[in-house]
Amino acid sequence: MVHGGRLLAQVLIGVMLVSGTSVSLATATATATTVKKPAVKKKARKQRPLGTLKLAVLSGRADLVSAGDALVQVVVPARVRAPTLRVTAAGKDVTGSFALRADGRRTARLEDLALGPIRLVARAKRARSAVLTITNHPNGGPVFSGPQVPTWRCHAAAVDRQCNAPVRYDFFYQPSGGRDFRSYDPAHPPRDVGTTTTDGGVRVPFIIRSETGYQNRDQYQITTLFQPGRPWEPWAPQPQFNHKLLITHGSGCGVEYQVGNAPSTTLDTALTDRGTIGKSPTVALARGFAVLSTALDNSGHNCNVVTQAESLVMAKERFVERYGELRYTIGMGCSGGSMALQQVANAYPGIYQGIVPQCSFPDAWSTGSQLFDLHVLRRYVEFPERWGPGVIWEPLSIAAVDGHPVHASAILQDQLYLSGLGDPAARCLGTTAADRWSFQNPTGIRCTLADSAVNVLGRRPADGYAGRPLDNVGVQYGLDALHQGLIGPAQFADLNAKIGGADVNNVPTAARTAADEPALRNAYRSGGINDTRQLDQVPIIDLRGSDEGLLHDVFRSFALRARLDRAHGTHANQVIWQGPVPTLGGFDFTTRGVLAMDRWLTAIERDTSGGPLAAKVIKDKPADIHDSCEAAAGFETPEGGCPIFARAYKSPRMVAGDSIATTTNKCRLRPLLRTDYGVRFTDAQWAQLQSAFPTGVCDFSKPGEDEVASVPWMTYASAVGGAPLGPAPASAP
Repeated sequence: MVHGGRLLAQVLIGVMLVSGTSVSLATATATATTVKKPAVKKKARKQRPLGTLKLAVLSGRADLVSAGDALVQVVVPARVRAPTLRVTAAGKDVTGSFALRADGRRTARLEDLALGPIRLVARAKRARSAVLTITNHPNGGPVFSGPQVPTWRCHAAAVDRQCNAPVRYDFFYQPSGGRDFRSYDPAHPPRDVGTTTTDGGVRVPFIIRSETGYQNRDQYQITTLFQPGRPWEPWAPQPQFNHKLLITHGSGCGVEYQVGNAPSTTLDTALTDRGTIGKSPTVALARGFAVLSTALDNSGHNCNVVTQAESLVMAKERFVERYGELRYTIGMGCSGGSMALQQVANAYPGIYQGIVPQCSFPDAWSTGSQLFDLHVLRRYVEFPERWGPGVIWEPLSIAAVDGHPVHASAILQDQLYLSGLGDPAARCLGTTAADRWSFQNPTGIRCTLADSAVNVLGRRPADGYAGRPLDNVGVQYGLDALHQGLIGPAQFADLNAKIGGADVNNVPTAARTAADEPALRNAYRSGGINDTRQLDQVPIIDLRGSDEGLLHDVFRSFALRARLDRAHGTHANQVIWQGPVPTLGGFDFTTRGVLAMDRWLTAIERDTSGGPLAAKVIKDKPADIHDSCEAAAGFETPEGGCPIFARAYKSPRMVAGDSIATTTNKCRLRPLLRTDYGVRFTDAQWAQLQSAFPTGVCDFSKPGEDEVASVPWMTYASAVGGAPLGPAPASAP
């Protein structure tokens, strides 16, 4: 049998011979072989990427998206052909939502996103793709606060059990030469509309629009200068908006189980907008600020630091998605408003860039410790039948133990403890007598701060009630008054032997109260006791007035200062203004404080140098913003020389030996020693003290029990007691 290749060669030779062509056998064979082999294709050279795409959520953290909306940017490198861009969300093409905006960025407001994790992917020819996972949460919440309390009363307009309802828009205007806002009808505009010129030099009619809606089962409100009939998109806001936000807050510290009202975004929450005091929201609006508030940032309605922060994260997200990105946010508020400002700014840094607290409290739970002390003190000093033989308490000696010149302050503050913090049977809104807790209804709704924050604090194993981070074991009430001779040994011994405590149901006990665990540790970790570890990143202008028998002790401004010194070695980011107006400080303090903060933040914004934010906060503080004390309107006394009306008194725990920082909710103990006192105790009195302090007395020179560092950005979605949320998700190639 002839091999196929050789046979072909012979045939070719025959053909060539016939045609007269001469060829060798070797050539013919090679030709045959060449014909047999297929053509080899060259491998295409892979083109190098021209850059990497990048995705970013502009309206907040990618893992804290809510209500199915997110303002998203895709960055396309200059050499990549933008028409080849494709963006998908959970596999769905959303490229058409993105457009190149006037500011040169390619952005979109993605809407109708499904609940849960959503994978965003951006692709383009000759570009590395980008992937970013966002997590969408319900508009009714929660986002990171954990399971919501099961009993919650919605408003009449609610369309579901999460209290959702259509958004309402209302228009108002300020008449020429007037101060009060009046209702404005865009279809029939009045003729007396005044004008305002913003801090950017834009002159517009002084018309405002208030948006009122519902998130997280509660109300929010957003107000801006607004030109009716003209468009407003987040990438193209109306020109009067200066991209600054002011957040207003309410007062008090309480618990409610129903929808509340967002604090006013046009009137100062402390007074009204009609006089020289309290017109800061109006001034801010006139300058081009937007003003925002949420019902859950009103401490009198909700005093839980986590839900306060959550409501603001959700409201600010909606704001950016509808109105535009922010340069910075200023928070202002008096009393409970100041409490929300300062505890949220520390526990969830970045929500505010600057804060202006007035008549301030540092937080809920160190304040709660003081109120608890006053509560148990009252049960002794106001009932002579409890005093021992020969023991007499006059008003001055009672005041010496309170730390305040008038005992009326103790009575007022105890009412706050009873109505909003410590009594489970208190009548809180959203409950009825039938569904509230009582001894006959032990599974009823408990109207205490601890129970409303059970996700944060944890439950007591014995009864399932929320734990309390309150403790008075070892506290020597009246110790400083004893050393100063304001009370005698008999009073000191009798008081401490009989003061006792209160149990979780606010029933008086002969024994002192011991803090629950892990509630105590969790109060510190959550920022419910504000250690200011993150607060150095925020400029603070504290507005402080006198306090003679009212609720707002001057020392609390300096308590926060002491905490800053302890945590950072400086308090240079905090300024305290003191003035003669009781509680509030000086004339028009809120407006001047907000305007000063605006200048301070602008200076920080313009600082493009390297270094940490905390250093810039101090370095860029304007020279004229410093501690001051006003004896009268417009007149400052020398720095540090404040008159007697702004005197800082003490709390009972400070009289017992605690520092002005007052973060020790449970003290460490040392032995009770007779030699530690500069007074003589009789044997009977010493026996009373031994009975009162069987395990020892407070050693306030040491950190408190379980006084751990606050952890910023905690989430309670997966675990009672919380876990760090960690860094925000970022775009990955």
